[in-house]
Amino acid sequence: MRWLVTGAAGMLGQDVVSRLRQAGAEVTATDRDHVDITDLASVRAAVQGHDVVVNCAAWTAVDDAETHEASAFALNATGPALLARAAAERGARIVQISTDYVFDGAGVAPYAEMAPIDPRSAYGRTKAAGEWAVRAENPDHLIVRTAWLYGAHGKCFPKTIARVAAERGGLDVVADQVGQPTWTVDLADLLVRLVEGGAPSGIYHGTSAGQTSWHEFAQEIVVAAGLDPAIVRPTTSGAFASAAPRPAYSVLDHRSLHAVGVAPIGDWADRWHAAAQGVLAVS
Repeated sequence: MRWLVTGAAGMLGQDVVSRLRQAGAEVTATDRDHVDITDLASVRAAVQGHDVVVNCAAWTAVDDAETHEASAFALNATGPALLARAAAERGARIVQISTDYVFDGAGVAPYAEMAPIDPRSAYGRTKAAGEWAVRAENPDHLIVRTAWLYGAHGKCFPKTIARVAAERGGLDVVADQVGQPTWTVDLADLLVRLVEGGAPSGIYHGTSAGQTSWHEFAQEIVVAAGLDPAIVRPTTSGAFASAAPRPAYSVLDHRSLHAVGVAPIGDWADRWHAAAQGVLAVS
């Protein structure tokens, strides 16, 4: 198979490209300097000659999306729509990355793939629109929702926590938001396994198993950085003002993966222990 990866310079995109190249796949890595995903002619030219399109390009600045929703919509909905259309024209499969923000964040049990969506932020609305557009434009699609991503290639929560803890000797982290920290290496591997395994079109959840709070995750991070976890103090979401509401509950269910015989990502704590050295080593 010939793969096209858009958003290939990003944190996830780099790990997707690396995973494919390690497997000996033929892959074209593109980013906004090479392909404008909001321009159909640019997209059609890029998609030509490929069997699978993995779209890692997105507007991910959650707070900025509140005041720039049109721009976020262009990247998170229009772009995926055009990629899906061009892929369908070429008989190619599209893999679209989505997010836990399509849910309301008020749940008390893991969100199933087919649970009703109810985004509460501009970012969530634009990503939900992207899901709808991909489904409408290309029947051969995989929509993979993820959350709490971290990785070696770019800014992420673990790097920030380790740096701030070292600089300040202590910090406050919210304990009332619960989710599933997910390593981009693991998500990249899952995406490839879904495609190579011939998974049926549909929505899947690509997060680590288990759940934790940002506070508990931060404690694990400072331990990995050689610091005392006691320097991470718990606080509430109300202590931090933000333009966009954050989901209090971002735990996603993995029943669709089990149903098609694809192993989900392992427990978040085990995966963090495997990832920590490599993630924290890169500034």
